[in-house]
Amino acid sequence: MSLLPDAERVRAKRRRAVAWWLFIGVAMILVQILLGGVTRLTGSGLSITEWKPILGAVPPMNEHDWNAAFELYKVKAVGQYINHNSDYTLADFKAIYFWEWLHREWARLLGVVFIIGFVFFLARKYFDRNMVTPFVILFLLGALQGAVGWIMVASGLNPDDTHVSHIKLALHFMFALVLLCYTFWFALKLLLPEEKRIVFPKLNSFSLLLLVLLTIQLIYGAFMAGLKAAPAAATWPDVNGTYIPENVSSFGANTYTGLHILTDQPIVIHYIHRTLAYVLFVLVCVWFAQSRRLARQANSSLLLRASFSTLAFIVLQVLLGIITVLNAPLMTQNKFLRFELFAELHQMVAICLLMSLLLNFYLVKKK
Repeated sequence: MSLLPDAERVRAKRRRAVAWWLFIGVAMILVQILLGGVTRLTGSGLSITEWKPILGAVPPMNEHDWNAAFELYKVKAVGQYINHNSDYTLADFKAIYFWEWLHREWARLLGVVFIIGFVFFLARKYFDRNMVTPFVILFLLGALQGAVGWIMVASGLNPDDTHVSHIKLALHFMFALVLLCYTFWFALKLLLPEEKRIVFPKLNSFSLLLLVLLTIQLIYGAFMAGLKAAPAAATWPDVNGTYIPENVSSFGANTYTGLHILTDQPIVIHYIHRTLAYVLFVLVCVWFAQSRRLARQANSSLLLRASFSTLAFIVLQVLLGIITVLNAPLMTQNKFLRFELFAELHQMVAICLLMSLLLNFYLVKKK
């Protein structure tokens, strides 16, 4: 027989129900980010040139509408069309249109799941007063993410650019991760009671440092993707025969100065992304030894499993990064083949690593 009073037991049951609904949202956001990765890798992001959050749910339904959408793509995404896809048939256009439409459609479905669940739990009075602010923040983050997505797409709809801005791509990606992590954190607070958390300030600070470094790493991963920088150094362990890139102020036909070297120069971005991976790997190994020792002292099987998952993800992430770089010469335009598959797996494991670290950061609190 439970020692909890009936009211407290009912409250805990309701919090668990809301938490599992939020975890469904976490899974759907993860799928949405991966669909965004496929959209980027197949060059499909500029295929839908209009922002129609509601009416855009229905794709072209007949040949006339498909031709109209194709003509709109030729006119608005003229830089990409002329430089890369001028030989496209209507069938080719339909292929890239599908991925962008699916990416947007999944976002709409995510919104529907959120609204239906919110209305259901609100009507059943499952929400506590302290849940109101987090839900408002979730709603605002979701709306902002959609707006940033369109700003990103609009950056590539001109005669000069063949792809969206890599800076705005990184911004869109990071907003998606903020939404993912906030939803995950909110669900953890509802599902895992305070007594399951461990007070250990040093490990909490160490986990925070890893999260900061991983965030920078993810931003540079987005820069890598937006600039297609993987082929800039498709070698390992060296970087095109050296270990520190030379003549970084010039690359190809472009010259880079100031901060642009750190944000726009493909070989420098590649080198930073690769170097941060090594730093993170070493630090996670040190962090893992501390976390495992604390988990055994506190007799916390949950923390032990969480720390093991972080170590496994960092090892897998480094291996996938190496494989992706070595396959970079196989990068294709508007197709999803071997390089694109490894690049997508690399992104997926990076997000799993982020969530695993966030779980550990939640389990070990500062005070």
